Amino acid sequence: MTSCNCICQQTQNIQIIMIIGIDTSNYTTSVAAIENGVVVSDRRKLLDVREGERGLRQQEALFQHVLNLPDLYRDLMDDIGGARADAVACSVRPRPVEGSYMPVFMAGRSFADVIASAYNVPMYEFSHQEGHAEAASRETLLEGETSYVFFHLSGGTTEAVSLPEYDLCGKTLDISFGQLIDRTGVAMGMRFPCGKEMDELATSDVSEISYSELKHKIPVIKVNDSEVNLSGIESACQRLISNAEDLDRAAFCRALFDRIADALWKITLSINEKTGKGKFLFAGGVSSSLYIRNRLTYMCEKSGEGIMTAFGKPELCCDNAVGIALLGEKRHGA
Repeated sequence: MTSCNCICQQTQNIQIIMIIGIDTSNYTTSVAAIENGVVVSDRRKLLDVREGERGLRQQEALFQHVLNLPDLYRDLMDDIGGARADAVACSVRPRPVEGSYMPVFMAGRSFADVIASAYNVPMYEFSHQEGHAEAASRETLLEGETSYVFFHLSGGTTEAVSLPEYDLCGKTLDISFGQLIDRTGVAMGMRFPCGKEMDELATSDVSEISYSELKHKIPVIKVNDSEVNLSGIESACQRLISNAEDLDRAAFCRALFDRIADALWKITLSINEKTGKGKFLFAGGVSSSLYIRNRLTYMCEKSGEGIMTAFGKPELCCDNAVGIALLGEKRHGA
């Protein structure tokens, strides 16, 4: 009886900390709640993009975030049973560097400020990129690590940054890999965003003949000191799509994803040579592609370079507020 009472008393003494996270990126409104490191709510809504369109202007995205946040927050409160938050965390800029700014993040910041004021609790501010890194590293070999290279591969961003400094060490000089994927997908008649549908096609049964022919026609992406230009391959893909009478979409997607993965591996090798970090974490919607993950993992194992690559869970690679909430929990407990 004494032992049981002791255990019950210890359980009662455990402090429960609830952190709410909010992220308002280019194409997703996200809210999440963390209770002692456990995700108890993860609610998201993709922004609406009209059929045939390749994206949203900032003012359109900002307006949709304002409309989405109240409904998502009500869903979150249902998930946590109306529990009181101990702190609120939000993303307020794209990157953790001076001058980094995008209007869409102001929707989440304003909403987080209201919640924090209502609860009379602290509000912690982070960057969208920091949230991505925190979420993607969860339950990987890099969880808890502080020194590695982080690839942020999303619809609007292609950057590699060296942590913990967040120094930029690789990037595209024009459009992102996500834009390359979405623009070619829309040209094939797919609904934006196109990554998931194209990945399913790339991993399906593909005609080797069509695949070889199309890969020969899609140019290799040249990497110059860990930097790339992607407008050239986008133009080539657009011409292929418009000139093809009966395009084998599955073979096309696989050939394009090959070129993307090959370029990412070349960037990885270039950065590793410069930094000697040896550890690379991939996050963002593009890195949730099963085909690209498998090809990068294969090239890494085949190379014998001693490089370690890690990929976040697919659901935590896409835009989400889980990473922001986890960062808030760390800051609150510091």
